[in-house]
Amino acid sequence: MAQDAFRQCQTSTPRLRLRILATTDLHAHILPWDDLAERPAPDRGLAQVASLIAAARAEVPQSLLLDNGDFLNGSPLAEHIAETRLPSAARPHPMIAAMNRLGYDAATLGNHEFSNGLPLLTLSLRHAAFPVVATNLDRLTAGRASPTRRPFLPRQLILRRDLPDQSGQMHPVSIGILGFLPPQTVLWERRHLAGRIATRSILAAAREALPRLRRAGVDVVIALSHSGLGGPDPVEADHCENISRALAALDGIDAVIAGHTHQVHPFATQDDAQEKPLVLPGCFGSHLGVIDLDLEPAPPGSAATRWQVIRHRAELRPVAERQGAEGRLHARVAPDPAILATAEADTAALRQRAAFPVGQTEVPLHSYFALIGHSAVQTLLAEAQARNMRRLLAGLPEAELPLVVAVAPFKAGGRSGPGNYTDIPPGPLTVRHISDLYIHPNSPVALRVTGRDLALWLERSVSLFRQIAPGSRDAPLIDPDFPAYNLDMIHGLTHGIDLSQPARFDCLGRMARPTAHRITDLRHMGKPVAPDQTFVLVTNSYRASGGAGFAGTEPADVVMEDSRPLRRILQDHVACCQTVAPAAATGWRFAPMPGTTAVFDSGPGAAAHVADVPGLERAGPCPTGFLRFRLHL
Repeated sequence: MAQDAFRQCQTSTPRLRLRILATTDLHAHILPWDDLAERPAPDRGLAQVASLIAAARAEVPQSLLLDNGDFLNGSPLAEHIAETRLPSAARPHPMIAAMNRLGYDAATLGNHEFSNGLPLLTLSLRHAAFPVVATNLDRLTAGRASPTRRPFLPRQLILRRDLPDQSGQMHPVSIGILGFLPPQTVLWERRHLAGRIATRSILAAAREALPRLRRAGVDVVIALSHSGLGGPDPVEADHCENISRALAALDGIDAVIAGHTHQVHPFATQDDAQEKPLVLPGCFGSHLGVIDLDLEPAPPGSAATRWQVIRHRAELRPVAERQGAEGRLHARVAPDPAILATAEADTAALRQRAAFPVGQTEVPLHSYFALIGHSAVQTLLAEAQARNMRRLLAGLPEAELPLVVAVAPFKAGGRSGPGNYTDIPPGPLTVRHISDLYIHPNSPVALRVTGRDLALWLERSVSLFRQIAPGSRDAPLIDPDFPAYNLDMIHGLTHGIDLSQPARFDCLGRMARPTAHRITDLRHMGKPVAPDQTFVLVTNSYRASGGAGFAGTEPADVVMEDSRPLRRILQDHVACCQTVAPAAATGWRFAPMPGTTAVFDSGPGAAAHVADVPGLERAGPCPTGFLRFRLHL
């Protein structure tokens, strides 16, 4: 085992091994089960990660177990807790109960911890048997001149471990813990946080906190960074959303746990790499991050630090793996029964509530081809939002303006795998189906925008597609670094997409090529859209708060906000209509490129619907579990 090999090292200098175990972006997924599709999901769940944790702890005693945020919200179970019962003295949040059972040593908050408001977060954390750190998060308190800032949670933690050296002698080690979330959180969640919570730059907060920890005599500093990898340059990354690589580059940081983007890093075990150890353990409990730090006594004159890192190793341990040419998913470990039991009562109540009937659909509602403009799901969401916003705007001057709706696909494969699609057959629609159709706790917002804004909005969206040379064969269509939830298509407009042109924006929303234009023939009601023409654009609260950097989302552009969640608006729409039959095709198309084909991947269930999309054919299975399709442009 790892610790046995470590102890075989022959040296008179004492050496210690500190093992760090980490989870991130669990999003309240406790069971290996997909509540939206009602099927087993062996690639997720804290109950399965628990088995990996037990094995890793057995290899190296006194391991630290840390969570990197977004653990409370983001699953049907979490929404059930938020909508039907708050945590109480007798019944904690099931996610907190599971984490307590596993003996987490510390955690930080992610941006989605605030998605259901501060009261739920506060009630949930009261039951946590582990400390929670938030280094760049402040609470605002009203003052005479301006609000004062004080820590929302402790800015830093110091944990202590007695670790054995290679001869078995025990030595005390002090570990400093810092925790960060994206500073943009206050914008994304401004309906909950405005005037109450403030954030600071991650790197600025780290530079301020590190000397305090070192003065306190810590030997090792671990950063819980609810932020994606980003670039390595601290100057360029200072105010960015994803900065974990730049954070790792700061003097005084020994190891980083990254998250937020639901990616995995490293793909292969890193052993004594030049960079500091950094893991990003996927999402929903798909992986356990493991970092081993080997320590030796620090040289004389190293301030209060007694130990220094001389060697490190970083790896990810998955709960499941794909096998065979079709990439079938198989669990690598069995779930922990004690962790399963923590969610048993709430899961039973959730399933009973989710079965409640709402209405009917005459057509299949699936998202297999949402990325190429064929999804009745998107149409249904747009129709529900348009109907709701017209009602709210009635009697206001904005009611006279043309109204359009921006909708993005939330379940379209990507990093969440080939099971991450909506697939509802014709027939009854239940509360569970409504949750599957709109998975986030966003609310609707109406913006006053111009035709110029709409064109830029669409250019930002279609950066998801790669540039394709005319006449090329089977060129990759989708940029894998571009999240599908940023492909906003605006219902009520028609236009073309010229894939022979480069993308105007990069995957982070930065203007990469100011003169590039992919959007062609932009029209509303058959008439060309003028740059100075005024519209009402309905979007979601995340996007209206500046999420992903779309045009026309300044606070002054907001003309109407609805506090109700979009899921409730969709449910009311279906209940009112009783039977829905939305069209599958949207108002956009790829510009013709004769003799050109492109390929993209979708879920295996897409095979049943391929005949519904002109110019589409199957290209074969992938070992990743996806099914590849060929599109004739």
